[in-house]
Amino acid sequence: MPGEAPQQEEAELEFGRWLFAQDCRFTTAAVNLAQLPPMTLPEVAFAGRSNVGKSSLLNALTGRKTLARTSHTPGRTQQLNFFELGGRLMLVDLPGYGYARASKQSVRRWTTLTRDFLKGRASLRRVCLLIDARHGLKESDREILTILDRAAVSYQVVLTKADKCKPAEGERVRAALAAELERRPAAHPEIAVTSAVTGAGIAELRAAIAALAVAEITE
Repeated sequence: MPGEAPQQEEAELEFGRWLFAQDCRFTTAAVNLAQLPPMTLPEVAFAGRSNVGKSSLLNALTGRKTLARTSHTPGRTQQLNFFELGGRLMLVDLPGYGYARASKQSVRRWTTLTRDFLKGRASLRRVCLLIDARHGLKESDREILTILDRAAVSYQVVLTKADKCKPAEGERVRAALAAELERRPAAHPEIAVTSAVTGAGIAELRAAIAALAVAEITE
């Protein structure tokens, strides 16, 4: 029926807004697989190269300035940080991969932890793979995509820092990404284009993530 699609989209946006306005609290920091919390809620993980803007995006999604710490120093997040959202969803902030200002041993440890988590977590419903809109995919990103494809873990590419590049350049990067993702079996077909500074694309990403939450809280 005419008008049904816009109404459904509006309802999804509203549910996303509502869910991300609920209490979001830090629950667990894991530095090894033994410290991972019980798999009681569906999980959405945020992965990306060091300094791609994961913490800024999480803060923008939840409307909180200090939920996840932001830093201009690559490699600041060195553990898996879990945040429970409204009792319906778990958000997981993963350590960045690629360049980081840390010892090689530390980088190797948290890179291994991240990859083991991505390959073997049954409650993981989706990975939001963050890519800098100015630069597009790097080889380290492709390595993560291949891991997710082989593990059949659904992932959605999220372009960050869209405010820092010209529209034509951003569209060129997005189109190149779309062409590559068509060949990857676990990729979500839609690429989210976001800016934590201007808020562009944040409401739409909230709606996409909220659709993965449990329908209701069970006592």
